[in-house]
Amino acid sequence: MPRLKKIKESHNNKLHVKKDDTVIVITGKDKGKKGRIIAAYPRENRVLVEGVNMVKKHSKPTQQNPQGGILDQEAPIHVSNVMLVDPKTNKPTRVGYKVLENGQKVRVAKKSGEVIDK
Repeated sequence: MPRLKKIKESHNNKLHVKKDDTVIVITGKDKGKKGRIIAAYPRENRVLVEGVNMVKKHSKPTQQNPQGGILDQEAPIHVSNVMLVDPKTNKPTRVGYKVLENGQKVRVAKKSGEVIDK
């Protein structure tokens, strides 16, 4: 029987970033890199960022890739290692939340006060 990787779940699995957000990596081997979030995995508290945490994947020949070989692809990184890019200043910022007059809850950049969710 295969051993399953145990997922460490926190009580609240809400992430401060979403798919298609632009983020900066703040720690690790890719520190300082900017990229777009391709996918978010809230249960694992991880995100997949374009061009960050590249790993080599060995693949067998298939119909789509008859050659096979070693491919480069992104691996998920922990959500605490990324910070959202402020749309106004283009620098990393923390995320706050605000309820608008119409009752809609939106994310707000702490540095500039700019609304992130349109």
